[in-house]
Amino acid sequence: MSTVTFDTLKYVERLKAGGVSDVQARAMAEAQVEVFSETTSNILATKQDVARLELKLTEHDGEFKLIKWMIGLLLGGVAALILKAFF
Repeated sequence: MSTVTFDTLKYVERLKAGGVSDVQARAMAEAQVEVFSETTSNILATKQDVARLELKLTEHDGEFKLIKWMIGLLLGGVAALILKAFF
């Protein structure tokens, strides 16, 4: 799991300097830390996620090559028919 470095003391001091009470500033800092931890645990991909994705892509590589060839042949056939119709 990835972590975000967040200086809660600096955050609280900055809020207090802005006129927020100590209790509110501490509650806001705790809420911010909670939000950061939830966000990073739900969005960021782990090394295992990337490895699984690479494995799936290599498994489907042959299918991608086949599709490329089929599209190429199809476009070549259509081009031949268009040329035959006009020349």
